[in-house]
Amino acid sequence: LRSLLVRSGAGFRGSGALSLRREASAPVVRKFPSEAPTLVGTQRVPVSPDSHAETIATHGCSVVLRRVEGPEARELFLHVQPDLGVAQAGAQAEAVYRAVAAVLEGEGANAGSVVCEKTFLRARDDVAAVRAARERVIASEVRPATTEIEQPPLREGARVEISVQAVVPPASSLRVETVDARATCGCHECARSHGVRIRLGEEVRFEAGGIYGAGDDAYEQALAMFVAAEGLLERVDMSFHDVVRTWIHLGEMERDYDALNRARREFFASRGIDPPPASTGIGGRPVAGEHDLALGISALQSARPVERHVMTTPTLNEAGTYGADFVRGMRVDEDNRIALHVSGTASIDEAGRTAHPGDFDAQVDRMLVNVAGLLEGQGAGFADVVSAVTYLKRPADAELLRRKLRDAGFEGFPNALVAATICRPELLCETEVFAVLPPVRSQP
Repeated sequence: LRSLLVRSGAGFRGSGALSLRREASAPVVRKFPSEAPTLVGTQRVPVSPDSHAETIATHGCSVVLRRVEGPEARELFLHVQPDLGVAQAGAQAEAVYRAVAAVLEGEGANAGSVVCEKTFLRARDDVAAVRAARERVIASEVRPATTEIEQPPLREGARVEISVQAVVPPASSLRVETVDARATCGCHECARSHGVRIRLGEEVRFEAGGIYGAGDDAYEQALAMFVAAEGLLERVDMSFHDVVRTWIHLGEMERDYDALNRARREFFASRGIDPPPASTGIGGRPVAGEHDLALGISALQSARPVERHVMTTPTLNEAGTYGADFVRGMRVDEDNRIALHVSGTASIDEAGRTAHPGDFDAQVDRMLVNVAGLLEGQGAGFADVVSAVTYLKRPADAELLRRKLRDAGFEGFPNALVAATICRPELLCETEVFAVLPPVRSQP
């Protein structure tokens, strides 16, 4: 474990920035302690050579920021924890969004620069208050691709935490537009479903979240939500073949995971999707009470052929061998970056078995070995990670998880830590990461 994790530390470092033109040498910033006092302005935390992100305290919130400096645009990845001086979800959300606005302004961006947003809720009934806070603080004409899910933050007292991705072009080469989905049923959430088309140079990215399917059971709903995603893609002249990454949230993981896998396999086979995209399938209650599952997608089109490569590691088998149609990771060569989409990864061994049932310490180690192996196969490491979500089955293990991630060097980037049910009852943790390398054309 130690040798693999040490090797995974190589990467591009900077002052919260991952330069895709050249290696940066400026100092970086350590994580700000959660007990930080409320600040009227914005405070940047003292420098540490061990972190790759900058942590900013503003509006009583802690914002972990990672920048990616690409040849086409600068991309910002943020995770925001709220001011715990207020208890209500709406008040916490308002502080969070004011912090987001302050950081964006400091980076020369604004609310219209946000292209993706994930909202982690302690209780899905809080979603209306969180949305109202967003509307008051950072409403814009373009609605970002939005995922809102009941996955309680591990930080006690936090009703809501938010992860954000923004794109800041050097000129006017960026065009972003919201694309509404066709409702699959008459519920309020289906009527809100949408995606965002991002035109950057010769490439088009499409991101969407909160896609639902109608049906009497999980199988029917899962099949219908893939069809609904396909319809949304067709509205931007794409198909499911352009999808490189999916996220699937299941309100009843243990009950519905097999049904999801049957529906996904049937849909992919009928459309000839091979290889399948990278994916995370994880427990989380959708905010749409009428639906048991929710889908998010990330797709890419380009004027030139898009190069995609399946990521593998000798420590981990292929998920399709046990009926789950996704790849362990997908490398996508883009104009602004090489994107490494690492699927939700847990303590699985090279034969597809659960490694170390009942041993939380060992499961965290194996999870990180698997992630490090997937990254290392692409010449990357933890230093190249720009965002992550880590899922924990038992919130009581939160402090131990934090310590083990820190000791392994799995830090220095925005990482949402949330409670969620994993796809197998004996699995205790899982993580997904998004890492970035310089695009081929800018490499020496």
